[in-house]
Amino acid sequence: MDNTALQSTDVIIFVSSGLLVICLMFGFILYFLMSYRQKRKDYILLESQKQEIDQQKLKLEKTLLELKQTQAQLIQSEKMASLGELVAGISHEIQNPLNFVTNFAALNQDLMSELKEEVHNNNPEEVLAIVDDIMENEKKIQEHGKRAEGIIKSMLEHSRSGKGQKEMVDINVMCEEYIKVASEESKIKLGNLAGTYECIFSPETGKTELMKQDIGRVLLNLINNAFYATHQRWLAEQTQNPGYTPKVTIKTNRNPQIIEISISDNGTGIPESEKNKIFQPFFTTKPTGKGTGLGLSLASDIIRAHGGSITVQSEENIGSEFLIKLPFK
Repeated sequence: MDNTALQSTDVIIFVSSGLLVICLMFGFILYFLMSYRQKRKDYILLESQKQEIDQQKLKLEKTLLELKQTQAQLIQSEKMASLGELVAGISHEIQNPLNFVTNFAALNQDLMSELKEEVHNNNPEEVLAIVDDIMENEKKIQEHGKRAEGIIKSMLEHSRSGKGQKEMVDINVMCEEYIKVASEESKIKLGNLAGTYECIFSPETGKTELMKQDIGRVLLNLINNAFYATHQRWLAEQTQNPGYTPKVTIKTNRNPQIIEISISDNGTGIPESEKNKIFQPFFTTKPTGKGTGLGLSLASDIIRAHGGSITVQSEENIGSEFLIKLPFK
């Protein structure tokens, strides 16, 4: 009796264990199937998202390509517009002196015909008068010829700018060198009334890498303009303000990774209405024949090519200050 009960109990335990194993196996299989189905869904979702991302990537690449093409077209259009404006400016500026040269040359031809007649008529007084007119016309032809030559020379400087080799340059030494050169040039052109100059150099300025010839051209232009402005003010005030002393000042500073060069004067100043135009090609505040209007435009191009900036502060009959900022390297 007891053996039968024990056998039954063993059977029950065996069957229960088997059922438990079967349930566990079934549960594991069911979990695996559900996990597989979930992973399959996740995989399908990821594939869908990947396809969507790839499509978006293609759209972005296409948009970027279109933007680059549009940018290139805009740059080209801007270049062509600038070139057209520049060509128009050159044509206009050169046409004026050439018209004068042509007109005065035609006048001289007429005067030469009259001169022949007066020589045949043995009229020395009229001959001398005609010769004086011819000489005056020749002087004007020469003046306007030089103006056209100056415009062409400035344009050549534009085309050559930025093609030099960079070198380490001591800023203070360079500034002193060029203000001395400009001072001597001004004395030759304007006489001893060209004015004095002062150098205020910071010892911390040091050396930096730049194209010395190009920056020197900028300094010469600005300093020559400053001497010209002080001389013009002296001419205007020599009777009303006899105590006025023309002066040009050049300063250097480093702040902290920027080198500053300031060129200031106590000259005529720039009218408020013209400050925004002075860096435009062919715009000049000087009288006809005294400037090409390309000096400050060239200076601005050179400074920007060096990664710097040039600004101006000015007040009429007080003076002007041009501030050049160059990166310290």
